[in-house]
Amino acid sequence: MMEQRRRQTWRERTKWLAFMTVLVTFWSGASGQFRYSISEEVKIGTAVGNIAKDLGVDKSTLKERGYRIVYGSTEPPFRVNQDDGILYVNQIIDREEVCDRSKVCVIDLKTVLENPLEVHYVAVEIMDLNDHSPCFPEHENKMEIFESALPGARFQLQAARDADSGSLSVQQYKLSQNEHFGLEVKDRGEDRKTPGLILHKALDRESVKTHTLLLTAIDGGKPPRSGNMTIIVHVSDVNDNPPVFTKESYTAQLKENSPLGKHVIQVNATDLDEGLNGEVIYSFGKDVDARARAHFDLNYMTGVISVSGAIDYEECSRYEIDIQASDKGAATLATDKSVIINIVDLNDNAPEMEVTSFSHDLPEDSKPGTTVALISVKDPDSGLNGKVMCYISQYLPVMLTPSLQNNMYSLVTKMLLDREKESQYNVKIVCKDTGEPSLSSEKNINIVVSDVNDNSPVFTKNPYTFYITENNNPGGSVLSVTASDEDDGNNALISYYIVRDRGAEQLFTSFLNINTETGDISALKIFDFETLKMFQFQVVATDSGAPSLSSNVTVHVFILDQNDNAPVILYPVSSNGSAEGVEEIPRNVNAGHLVTKVRAYDADIGYNGWLLFSLQEVTAHSLFGLDRYTGQIRTLRSFTETDEAEHKLLILVKDNGNVSLSATATVVVKLVEPREAFAAADVKSATTDDEDNNVTFYLMITLGSVSTLFLI
Repeated sequence: MMEQRRRQTWRERTKWLAFMTVLVTFWSGASGQFRYSISEEVKIGTAVGNIAKDLGVDKSTLKERGYRIVYGSTEPPFRVNQDDGILYVNQIIDREEVCDRSKVCVIDLKTVLENPLEVHYVAVEIMDLNDHSPCFPEHENKMEIFESALPGARFQLQAARDADSGSLSVQQYKLSQNEHFGLEVKDRGEDRKTPGLILHKALDRESVKTHTLLLTAIDGGKPPRSGNMTIIVHVSDVNDNPPVFTKESYTAQLKENSPLGKHVIQVNATDLDEGLNGEVIYSFGKDVDARARAHFDLNYMTGVISVSGAIDYEECSRYEIDIQASDKGAATLATDKSVIINIVDLNDNAPEMEVTSFSHDLPEDSKPGTTVALISVKDPDSGLNGKVMCYISQYLPVMLTPSLQNNMYSLVTKMLLDREKESQYNVKIVCKDTGEPSLSSEKNINIVVSDVNDNSPVFTKNPYTFYITENNNPGGSVLSVTASDEDDGNNALISYYIVRDRGAEQLFTSFLNINTETGDISALKIFDFETLKMFQFQVVATDSGAPSLSSNVTVHVFILDQNDNAPVILYPVSSNGSAEGVEEIPRNVNAGHLVTKVRAYDADIGYNGWLLFSLQEVTAHSLFGLDRYTGQIRTLRSFTETDEAEHKLLILVKDNGNVSLSATATVVVKLVEPREAFAAADVKSATTDDEDNNVTFYLMITLGSVSTLFLI
């Protein structure tokens, strides 16, 4: 495979040489020459130079005259774009393939312009990149050198090769640091430098049997590239040495609770001799105690010490064992060495907490810094495994403060408490050691916050407004007030009482009674809307704390009217007080004549006091009519000679309450001659004035009552 590649490379190089020879032949006949330069390995399509500009022709002329590259049968490495007249890279160019190790690598191109025919030569210099590293023929070079070799002896080595040329080829060699060998480099010219070893110090197989060196070839690139070759020098010797342990001291770390058979440490002794004189066996020293022998085994062939018994750090934290190394020579040579085995403490014990907390509850008015509990913690492990840190796992109004004494903490408050927001706290304290892996333990402390009387009673409404219907049952509950207290126990036990002063409200509060426990208020008398429309008073709620706290509220009471008053006939009224009257009218009056007006009054208000009038009985329905709203009685037609002289009318007056109340009045109408009617009218006029004054008085009372209610 390698041979085929070499032949292929040689053919390609031969083609390039032939091509360059042809170019040189036509060089003298060329009408002109241009020279460009590019780096190797550039991408296809990279611009090399502007052919049209350098030829002094425009782009259209270049295309019309068919400018082209003459390159034989193979694809040329460059191409000319006839649209823009620029020379582009047509294939990736590897300088090492084209020019091998030549210092200057130039590709000559013959270009042709037609009509008229012109030949131009273009030279493209391929600039070398440091894309190859120095390479040795072998990665490893093994050498045999006798220990009797004298200092100054030289040993030639194979040189490294670099496909790059000039300053990018191999420029120097370096040898790894050692005390026996040095490096000599011969410069043979033409980028050839040959390395060699020089022995500076005599070899000793008993000291070093094999020397491993690293030879590095470095080229001149920036940054430089390098290649390495390992040189292994083997040395031979005479048997004259006792076993020697490879270490001055042997120390092992062994975790406690390690399983039986676990490898602890391996001692190693070497004998520079060969054969049986160089074979080493191991045994316990004569001074090794029984406890160490019970816990450890020693492999006499390998020198491996392994676990044979339970390892407990608390029982013994350190073992010192003497190991003897002997060779198998006829005259045995032996060497002793002590092995220190330190037992490593495992973090197999979680921290242990002891909590001393107060037996009573914590008052909510406790000052910040009040001690709630004391926590002591211990961990039987040692070092970091026994170092403990405690903390509270959630955000609470308490915190842990370390004590002056190690592993002691105080659980103290860090802010004021409020039982009404949180009555108790479940504090989870976590103590965690710093071992790996870490172990932890938890303790829950329940802190009950006791109440302090710091909240006054609060009424559900302020002020209260009640509407009470008149004619209530005396002694019955008519209204109720309620207050709440966020405190607990006696601090939240509320008592109620009515404020009774000597002012105007005393008149109303004297007939009220309050249940001190429930706040229910009862009336000791019947409310009468016509007498009392509204009143107000104050109630105080007091808790049972020490000292007690209280708050008051104003209670507004409005009396609602009931239809408990029947209409009262104001006119007509007879001398004996009955609702009867006699009206005399001339017989010759026309239809629509006002006979009289029935007047009535109702002490109630609203619909309960709205009166309607109606005729219940009448001797002649065709003679008289009654206005149901005003109570006016008028004639319906003129009287005739056949009409009777006296007529009796029964008037019903009723209110508009849900359960209507009523009264009746009797009006006797007498028909008289005109002269008699005038005389009677004068007497009646004086009487009517007095009656009108009485009616006016009652109407004013009614209007005043209604207006007052509207204002309220």
